[in-house]
Amino acid sequence: MHITKVNVVTGEIVQIPYTAEEQSKYDINKAAEEVANLAKQVELAKTQYQRDRAKEYPPITNYIDGVVKGDQAQIQTYIDACLAVKTKYPKPE
Repeated sequence: MHITKVNVVTGEIVQIPYTAEEQSKYDINKAAEEVANLAKQVELAKTQYQRDRAKEYPPITNYIDGVVKGDQAQIQTYIDACLAVKTKYPKPE
């Protein structure tokens, strides 16, 4: 790795190599970033089922409409549809 410096007066570009200490610090920071990114990916994977379910759940208005009308069959249809989505995208253990 190197540091790039630009002389704003002359426009000259100079690349200065990292010292061993600077390279070591860079490598450590880069490794820490990679570990942090992996941790984020693991956390996202743990909750992916929630995002998948949200896309497929039926509209809540179907349930509310059934409640308002007292239509138990409509309410049960909504519940069954939700349970099917939960079965399709199970919560990881």
